[in-house]
Amino acid sequence: MEEYRYCDSGRQAYLGEYLSRCLSAHRSNWEGAPASYIPELAKANPDHFGIALATLDGHVYEVGDSDVPFTIQSISKAFVFSLALEVAGHKRVEATVGVEPSGEAFNSIRLSSDNRPYNPMINAGAIACSGLLYDVLGKDAFPHILAALGRFAGRTLEFNERVFLSERNTGDRNRAIAYLLRNYEIIKSDVTEVLDVYFRQCSILVTARDLALMAATLANRGVNPLTQERVASEYAVARTLSMMTSCGMYDYSGEWIYRIGLPAKSGVGGGIMAALPGQFGLGTFSPLLDGHGNSVRGIKVCEALSSQFALHMLSRSNDVSTVVIADYNLKGISSRRMRQPQEERVLDEHHNEVRVLELVGSLTFAHADFISRHIAKHEFPSFLLLDFRRVPGASEGAIRLIGETVQRFTRGNTTVVFSGLETKSTIWASLFAAVDRSGFRRFDLLDDAIEWAEDQIMYRYLGLAHIEREATLRDQVLLAGLQDPELLALASYCTERTYPTGERIIAYGELASSLFFVQSGLVSIKLPDGVRLASLSYGMVFGEMALLEPTRSADVWADTRVFCLELTKASFDLFSREHPLACNIILKNLAFVLAKRLVQANAKIDVLSAY
Repeated sequence: MEEYRYCDSGRQAYLGEYLSRCLSAHRSNWEGAPASYIPELAKANPDHFGIALATLDGHVYEVGDSDVPFTIQSISKAFVFSLALEVAGHKRVEATVGVEPSGEAFNSIRLSSDNRPYNPMINAGAIACSGLLYDVLGKDAFPHILAALGRFAGRTLEFNERVFLSERNTGDRNRAIAYLLRNYEIIKSDVTEVLDVYFRQCSILVTARDLALMAATLANRGVNPLTQERVASEYAVARTLSMMTSCGMYDYSGEWIYRIGLPAKSGVGGGIMAALPGQFGLGTFSPLLDGHGNSVRGIKVCEALSSQFALHMLSRSNDVSTVVIADYNLKGISSRRMRQPQEERVLDEHHNEVRVLELVGSLTFAHADFISRHIAKHEFPSFLLLDFRRVPGASEGAIRLIGETVQRFTRGNTTVVFSGLETKSTIWASLFAAVDRSGFRRFDLLDDAIEWAEDQIMYRYLGLAHIEREATLRDQVLLAGLQDPELLALASYCTERTYPTGERIIAYGELASSLFFVQSGLVSIKLPDGVRLASLSYGMVFGEMALLEPTRSADVWADTRVFCLELTKASFDLFSREHPLACNIILKNLAFVLAKRLVQANAKIDVLSAY
């Protein structure tokens, strides 16, 4: 079995092995022959056979002669149609070229009853599209096409001069089609110039790998998976895939979509390009053609893939309920901000005022509808948090429906909070355009969003006074149960410390030599990579693990100006010798604090595991 090439790593994957088996299984199929009506194409090596598959995250599987260049031929029609929609505008294109299957050969000299080409995937329609580009761009039409197809492929493409001249010298049938179009004013420019554009676009050199990436760009709604460049609008991509579905495989298109069910386009150079929207792009190359002008081996590969992995685009099932991976309120679950006992009581009493939905997967219209109905089952909360960090994309219809849902909630005095969306993300840009500018907020992280919602509950029921106060040692949970003489004695061992905003108080990995009692301000405990573990305010302690561990396990940063009392381990040892009972109380309190954190962590695991 021929080993496949995998562009991002040399590690084996089953799909690559399967493509290798397809290559081996069909290489011995010698049915068909290279195209003979164009002399240069007749010289193609019939032994060439290559397959490539590109995923939407940029992985490319390649087997066989996937890097052998050949001319794109009629596959260019799909991309030139897309370009015509962008350059000339959809109204002009749709007034010039029809969208119905012709039921005849690709080079038929016949127009529809309204004297238009039947569709852009046959020669007449493709020549008309080239004419539209020439009308707008003139001599720059072909350079524009060549550059654009290169952006689809993710690299600079070239064209074959010999094939171009061969096509031009033998292209009398296409000249007849072009003059027929000129007669009905479908082509308005010079016929010779338009045909030169058409012959040149058919002579562009590509490989099976190129076709896979070009198809993956279509499957990815016009964004190249490797370069991340938007190459075509979603409107143009959707219409192009529609034409590929109904007319892309010449007069074999009906049989193709019935049996294989993938939007595709073939060319007499031996290439087949297939795109499954939202999943992958496929490119095959073998110059042996059947009577329809399609690659015999390429069709066999597509048949095998579609059958083996149930890829027919109309054979889909989807449980929309899986879009909600978790749905919870503040009961037993909180942000990483540690709260005072009175704050915890308020959050516990009003836990239903905050509702969190964590979403997963690419969102379709059906998913958005399920989210809307799922939310509506309960009373409107004060704060609705929608987390998108596991959502890689969303359809236009999904965004609009979610936007309407958000508007409905904000009108009901609910503040909607989005998290997991960067400001530059396409989902956020679409959501921002779909909703009013008031009544919602956005945070990068879900934990920040939950903390903000908790703060709003605090302000509503406790006001600001509890935040502005300063704590004494008597307020410390770790010191609960100590008598006044013991607290005074402990205070005598402490040193007052002040830290400005942004200063690192404790560094990961350093010796754990002291603990700190926060009197005022806010600190955050973070891992070295910046992930926040907890935030602490007045009346709380940090660095307390120094009583149990020799080194620091996290960084501690001052989020605001911080006042605290530092107690070294050496001073604690002196205090414990003088007040052994007080020391035992402190260690019991420490065990209680650690156990409480474990209970909170388990509560969240229980909620999430329910989904």
